[in-house]
Amino acid sequence: MKLDAYDKRILEALQADGRLSNQELADRIGLSPSPCLRRVRRLEESGVLAGYRALLNARALGLNLMAFIHISMDRHTPERFENFERHVAACAEVLECHLITGQAADYLLKVIVADMDGFQALLLNKITRIDGVTGVHSSFVMKSPVSNTALPLL
Repeated sequence: MKLDAYDKRILEALQADGRLSNQELADRIGLSPSPCLRRVRRLEESGVLAGYRALLNARALGLNLMAFIHISMDRHTPERFENFERHVAACAEVLECHLITGQAADYLLKVIVADMDGFQALLLNKITRIDGVTGVHSSFVMKSPVSNTALPLL
């Protein structure tokens, strides 16, 4: 879908604050409400605007430990990968799962838990019990100086 300047301004505004009313959004981008709403609906229908979510404060919820886990698999078969992906998708602690190249690992997981006990439970009771997992290497996040959810609109 080709995005014009108004579309990009709509997307930037909604990425910054998804709770904007149509009137507030229209005022912010310089359109009247009707064409603004038509553009938002078109962006939704096209799939460019994929949804709306609330961002939660992990620390306020007692989730204080974030880690990245590199996972190595024993076999590189579609069935093995599908099984692994199905299992990690069912783990609430897994924020992201990426099939990667250029590393000794096959997958990179971003996980969040309350503490080291929670991490140990996740690793030993869930992740390492998935058929095909042969290697696990963990890195713990000490600080996140940049953490964006907004995508760049080039």
